[in-house]
Amino acid sequence: MDARVNYFGNALAGKVMKHLNSAGAAVHSALPVATQELVKIRASQINGCGFCTDMHTKDAAAAGEDQQRLNLVAVWREATVFTDAERAALELAEQGTRIADGADGVSDEAWANATKHYDEDQLVALMSLIAVINAYNRINVINRQPAGDYKPGMFG
Repeated sequence: MDARVNYFGNALAGKVMKHLNSAGAAVHSALPVATQELVKIRASQINGCGFCTDMHTKDAAAAGEDQQRLNLVAVWREATVFTDAERAALELAEQGTRIADGADGVSDEAWANATKHYDEDQLVALMSLIAVINAYNRINVINRQPAGDYKPGMFG
């Protein structure tokens, strides 16, 4: 499979990615790396973004994430390997990614649960992270960006 356009070689795309990357970097220190990667993986799975799923599972593994946890992200509700805080973040990621599926977007229950585990800056970071990964997912899905060749750290 080939991408529809060479997004990574396009000058305008480079400008867009610079801003998305900056937004993603702004939240980096507010949340544990493991939580960030779990959220990115789950949103990417839901959106069917093979490129981002490949990238973030590999980045998580390179950062020391346990393979069993990576294998169980899609079924996190039934898995015993995630903390309550990670579960709250994954629920927020799912509901924030599936906004169109719920009449009220993100439920008050999911939000209240997240507030038990994260302070205001961390909640802002989670919301922002979910929005940014969804933007990346949409770009890659629309472009049919192939998955499988990502190497951790290849984007700097």
